[in-house]
Amino acid sequence: MAELVTGATGFTGGHLARTLMARGRRVRVLVRDRRRATDLEAAGMELVEGDLRDRASLERAVAGVERVYNIAAMYRQAGLPADVYRAVNALAVRDLIEVSARAGVKRVVHCSTVGVHGDVEHPPAGEDAPLKPGDVYQETKVEGERLALEASQRAGIEVTIARPSGIYGPGDRRLLKLFRGVARGRFPFLGSGNIYYHLTYIDDLCEGFRLCAETPAGAGRTYILAGGEVTTLNELVNLVADVAGVKPPTLHLPVWPFWLAGAACEAVCAPIGIEPPLYRRRVDFYTKSRAFDISRARAELGYAPQVGLRDGIRRTLDWYRQHGWL
Repeated sequence: MAELVTGATGFTGGHLARTLMARGRRVRVLVRDRRRATDLEAAGMELVEGDLRDRASLERAVAGVERVYNIAAMYRQAGLPADVYRAVNALAVRDLIEVSARAGVKRVVHCSTVGVHGDVEHPPAGEDAPLKPGDVYQETKVEGERLALEASQRAGIEVTIARPSGIYGPGDRRLLKLFRGVARGRFPFLGSGNIYYHLTYIDDLCEGFRLCAETPAGAGRTYILAGGEVTTLNELVNLVADVAGVKPPTLHLPVWPFWLAGAACEAVCAPIGIEPPLYRRRVDFYTKSRAFDISRARAELGYAPQVGLRDGIRRTLDWYRQHGWL
């Protein structure tokens, strides 16, 4: 039987789909535009064209499928109304699980985010730490988790929720600005840099997803999937600089002027659908701690990150250089 991956045209979903293919699995992907998935089709994956928000698309995608990996999500984009986030990050999750149950799918792995915990006041945070979403993306991710578990109990299908932290690796664009800024000696440091930041290398995360899908004890459980090392932001930036062979940044600027400027940019740009040049979430990157406890995933799934932070940073920087991203 096939294994379905949603979000496979993105960084994380694409890596997961290729990882499963490499393990000899028959992989099917749900994509909105076949033209963006020619590489996946060339790799031998089955393509189903459709939309997460369309039940008919979901029914076609899950037919004959044993496991579903729901990686797709509506991430932060300027000018999008809250109901768009909710439709993809919450309501579509419920619908996917319901149609999967009717199709005889064994288990659904739903990808959430450690962002549901917000700023971690008492690090490291485990799965039972308070939920403190800080924006519409995180709020709809919390709702998606709730609807997933409710649909699982109602429809009688196994569901496992994964909360990844700080995903990075070759091909990633979200942390490219940090890596490129440090490598070019132009990283803007705001605040003290003493907050925690917890990265997860993409290969380790994909293995964690697989364990979530295949480990019997994982049914009905929620797992934080993160790397084996936690650093402060200062330590992370210094490590990136060291691997890149450059001097680490030493200038630390105050946070509050940039936070106010971000708020002003959002107020002007968001209503007309323009991406703000600066917004508060980027400033929050420098002020909110993110450190997580992966002991539950270690004990129940056998999750064991294999790629050390220095090695992962080296691999990522090498890829960026080879592809002209630095």
